[in-house]
Amino acid sequence: MKCLEDTVKFTETKEKDNKDVLILAIESSCDETAAAVVKNGREVLSNIISSQIDLHKLYGGVVPEIASRKHIEKINQVIEEALTSADVGFDDLDAIAVTYGPGLVGALLVGVAEAKAISYARNLPLVGVHHIEGHISANYIENKELEPPFICLVVSGGHTHLVRVEDYGEYVILGRTRDDAAGEAYDKVARAIGLGYPGGPKIDRLAKEGNPDAIVFPKAKIADAPYDFSFSGLKSAVLNYLNGCKMKGEQIVEADVAASFQKAVVDVLIEHAMLALKESGLDQFALAGGVASNSALRAAAETACRENGLRFYRPSPILCTDNAAMIGAAAYYEYQKGVRHGLDLNAVPNLKLGER
Repeated sequence: MKCLEDTVKFTETKEKDNKDVLILAIESSCDETAAAVVKNGREVLSNIISSQIDLHKLYGGVVPEIASRKHIEKINQVIEEALTSADVGFDDLDAIAVTYGPGLVGALLVGVAEAKAISYARNLPLVGVHHIEGHISANYIENKELEPPFICLVVSGGHTHLVRVEDYGEYVILGRTRDDAAGEAYDKVARAIGLGYPGGPKIDRLAKEGNPDAIVFPKAKIADAPYDFSFSGLKSAVLNYLNGCKMKGEQIVEADVAASFQKAVVDVLIEHAMLALKESGLDQFALAGGVASNSALRAAAETACRENGLRFYRPSPILCTDNAAMIGAAAYYEYQKGVRHGLDLNAVPNLKLGER
């Protein structure tokens, strides 16, 4: 997305004179309406999240139209609460940041429209942020010592990316899923077991009661792309196993199914990440995205990093899920590089990492 600096005028002296940079960030890419105030990219003054999980749970997944309407209802409220909690006003801000992709187009538009209105009304620079870049940047908030370059595994309901973070805002995608994202596979398997939505946390809890070696599920390997992932076959294998047991009248131990499925997912994620770290020569590894809060994935990553002499970073669970603090963190480094968006900024539901 091109930057039109002359569209939004702002006071140059304000940027130069302020030692600290305060950014109000907005996130509305899916089913969380969030706003946060972040100072200097790493200090969170407030982080307000209004979740719609209980509502979408009734439908077994996120309903885009309902999500958009709820964003409209909640967005002014969360922004006001974020400013109040941070004890700042619009006049104290240096910029306004917003997720503009990827995500649900209707949900994104609510946040983008709100951010542009504030930018215009308050004469504030506008910085559009990529949602995955926000997830990666969540690691900077609690790990003050972390700086690029490092390898980051981004795992969520919509994305599974293995990324080399060259510098702030500079990324090389080493691998990605060829079909289902890991979080998507979690949701589908959870639905098949009868756990409901959201599937990730429910499978994670149930798996603790099961035997991860009870069932051997396949782990996809892609010969010409060793860093890429594929979870569609694994999902199908779980569904076939469940159907086979029902047809034969055999007992299904749901905890064993959950534990064995989770082991297959985690093993592949960590194997690919460790291979990337070994071949890149880097010694820093980070997790990001909603599935990064999964206890088995976090434990496996920590063990692998310890065994290989690597430094391991991961955000707290609240910063793994969609939130605005991570958007503010990413926006700070974009802002420092001079990135500005104009009032023609639009939602881009299929925005690729690294695109402007």
